Amino acid sequence: MKQILQYSSEQALKASSLLSTDQVINFMEEVACAIVRCYKKKGKVLIAGNGGSLCDAMHFAEELTAYYRKKRPALPAIALADPGHITAVGNDTNFDKIFERGVEALGQPGDVFVALTTSGNSKNIVLAVEKAKEMGLTTVGFLGKSGGILQGKADLEWIVKGFDTSDRIQEVHMAAIHMIIECVEYALFYKDAQIDVDAKSAQRKIGV
Repeated sequence: MKQILQYSSEQALKASSLLSTDQVINFMEEVACAIVRCYKKKGKVLIAGNGGSLCDAMHFAEELTAYYRKKRPALPAIALADPGHITAVGNDTNFDKIFERGVEALGQPGDVFVALTTSGNSKNIVLAVEKAKEMGLTTVGFLGKSGGILQGKADLEWIVKGFDTSDRIQEVHMAAIHMIIECVEYALFYKDAQIDVDAKSAQRKIGV
């Protein structure tokens, strides 16, 4: 058992080390700036994923609608996790359509749609990203492994490569999400924040 724990610890540290690379810091900065621009224009953030990634989507949303590190106004964010919606769409059409339909119902031009998928091959996420782009939302992909079908489809994209299992990928996705939320909160609510969110490029594809 100690050998398992030692190996897992080494893998977790390896995954975490990606967060300090220039490429990933640039990605996180651009996502934070995209979200800040969205909020300044009275938009909202929609987030989707399957399984553990859906739990991360809910975590992401509640950190924005509730609080993160300071008392401040609530920020609009919705995880596409409503069981009534998911079961209705899944039953009436098919499971592939559940997030696409959610984006269609709730998305507006200028909103941000965040896709969480460790494989990049979840059809329901791929269709949701395509719908979001069609509707004029900024799309963000937190991916893993090879990037899958979704590679190259989102406006801003990070592929966590080098890990065969979803757990390590989800752990580092969530760490990055926390760091992005910290930047968003700082940019919007700290009086000394001087961040030019409009100077950032509109698109960046990243694979590490």
